[in-house]
Amino acid sequence: MFEETQYFAPVVEKADGQVEVRLASSHPGAADREYQARRNQIAQLALRWRPGQPVPRVAYTEAEHALWRLVTGELALAYRGCACAEFLRGAARLGLPADRIPQLDEVSGPLSELTGFRYVPAAGLVGLREFYGSLADGVFHATQYLRYHTVPFYTPEPDVVHEVVGHANALASDRFAALYRAAGEAARRAESADTLQFISKVFWFTLEFGTVYEGGELKAYGAGILSSYGEMAEFRSVNVRPLDVTAMGTTDYDITRYQPVLYSAESFGQVEDVVGGFFAGCDDTLISGLRAAAVD
Repeated sequence: MFEETQYFAPVVEKADGQVEVRLASSHPGAADREYQARRNQIAQLALRWRPGQPVPRVAYTEAEHALWRLVTGELALAYRGCACAEFLRGAARLGLPADRIPQLDEVSGPLSELTGFRYVPAAGLVGLREFYGSLADGVFHATQYLRYHTVPFYTPEPDVVHEVVGHANALASDRFAALYRAAGEAARRAESADTLQFISKVFWFTLEFGTVYEGGELKAYGAGILSSYGEMAEFRSVNVRPLDVTAMGTTDYDITRYQPVLYSAESFGQVEDVVGGFFAGCDDTLISGLRAAAVD
């Protein structure tokens, strides 16, 4: 769970030790005290966790499991026409449960055997350098709460559906996992905040909101699209531009709305060549040059 998302619901620890997730007034669950308390409870589990300890398990309610079933069932139907082939291969390898929310350690077990990735809990804010740098070690920081029940098919926050359905299915693919690791290694090489921000934007427009043509049809491979039924219903009608690292790295975006601009590759192989090649070779000098070229 990376930093750009956190202005929407920052997590704070009060002087008395209580943890509070500060939902924005526009959040659909902002006035629901029960939901607020639930978010606080789950965030506290993650804040109390320390590396080397077992990942905390959340005692999900039947209502939460029912919401998972509803959302994942609709996503699975949408994948038939929207998801790229490599994502579907990863999903078939991982085999997430459709009837209940899996615990993060349940996801980490098979995932680590497949591609070496594992999940650790995130209460909320994870700085860019820590989030992306951890990918180089096969570590993914993930939230454990569920989106608000009145808006099941879209959330501007990365909830457990986004983290697990969107990202874990991709991370079960060796080809996707290599791209995530390369992004992490790029972040580790970044010395300046500007360079790290550029890398995070390329990640956003690819591994979060990337699209690709397969058989002449636009398909999605980004976790942000593939964990949102609403995004899948919209992504083919927006401004889809050719894959361009410089444009992606210098384009701003708003996480609280459906994305109006996306970038598409001609094939998943092009994603690996262009995006993977960028992650593998980028450093502060290269990105400084790309930024300068974008201004010119």
